[in-house]
Amino acid sequence: MRRFLALVISLGILTPALTGGPKKGDASVAVAVTQGPKHHFVGYYDITPWDKTGRYLLANEIGFIDRQPTPGEALTVGMVDLETKKYIPFDTTTAWCWQMGTRLQWLGSAPEREVVYNSVKDGRYVATIRDVHTGKTRTLPRPVYALSPDGKQAVTLDFDRLHRLRPGYGYCALPERGADDPAPKDMGIYHMDMQTGDSKLIIPIGWAAQHQPDARFKPGKQHWFNHLLFNPSGDRFLFLHRWQKDGGGWWTRMYAAKADGTDRRLVFDDGMISHFDWRDDDTILAWARTKEFGDRFYLANLRTEEKTSVGDKLLVKDGHCSYSPNRRWILNDTYPDKDRLQTLMLFDPFAKKRVDLGQFHLDAKITGPYRCDLHPRWNRDGTKACIDSAHEGHRQVYVVDVAKWTKK
Repeated sequence: MRRFLALVISLGILTPALTGGPKKGDASVAVAVTQGPKHHFVGYYDITPWDKTGRYLLANEIGFIDRQPTPGEALTVGMVDLETKKYIPFDTTTAWCWQMGTRLQWLGSAPEREVVYNSVKDGRYVATIRDVHTGKTRTLPRPVYALSPDGKQAVTLDFDRLHRLRPGYGYCALPERGADDPAPKDMGIYHMDMQTGDSKLIIPIGWAAQHQPDARFKPGKQHWFNHLLFNPSGDRFLFLHRWQKDGGGWWTRMYAAKADGTDRRLVFDDGMISHFDWRDDDTILAWARTKEFGDRFYLANLRTEEKTSVGDKLLVKDGHCSYSPNRRWILNDTYPDKDRLQTLMLFDPFAKKRVDLGQFHLDAKITGPYRCDLHPRWNRDGTKACIDSAHEGHRQVYVVDVAKWTKK
């Protein structure tokens, strides 16, 4: 039985407040670290692109921004030398998409020199590990989605299925397998050892499609997994189970599981969960829905099963949320408003104050699967944030200095 949800809203102790704030459409806080004529972007909000030294910042490079890629269309992976301001390409790959990029990231086992990104080899999706300074590479037999912080293990999913069911988040380089099966038992979430490449299926899609079914589960509707994320210790990860609605759209559940796929716990089950992050090993921040309190940001505790609200009256819209490295601040953004402005913000959950950092205009033609979300990401000491933005007419990577707030 699910425990009763506890909603904790502190009233009268600290009054929620909006501090500072840019003028409408002001993007001057952001400094471009990539330049045209080609376009550059990092991808999703759950990966820091800075290396351990802070000198290099990962970024993808492409020649267009206004359409989906075609099968076999290559993208360049590389990094920006923040001292020389030069972009350093080191490979190309056809395993990419607009929202997730190539899952290009530094390996926790060698964050000053080794990166991993997804590629295609011998007719299958794989992961390439590269020493960016020597060029030495090795290949692992599956692509990566999420890495444990120490870089020793990964969990991943079927990027081809994700591409069809959630365009912009999966890969189209190879023909999809299993498309006719609404809930395959031989596809799903895979665990991979990052040293040996040993991998196995740990959570089948077929399992999710049969676990605690209810009236929303319709015969023949397609099921899939989306967005995997390890906790700080790397002993658990979160994943989203999604399935099609009648008439379009999808329902969503969130689960937590141990790294080997066991001890699966249903965390949210009221139809909508969007973006999320771990505050600590047991606590999840998520924009989600509950029957009791509707759509908002919640903290969900895995041990007590309590859910408490976060940012009432200040964090009122879905955004790409993440905690600072010391878990003191929340970095967040918004989707375009009626004026096509995306707001970048910091939130102090202790003082209950929000700082709006800037607003970035997104042309209405850059929409759908190839839209340019800000996807804000922290650097390693919590003094800077990095965003993708197209407010200057081309897609580039920008850095925002937030030390004046986070170092107080």
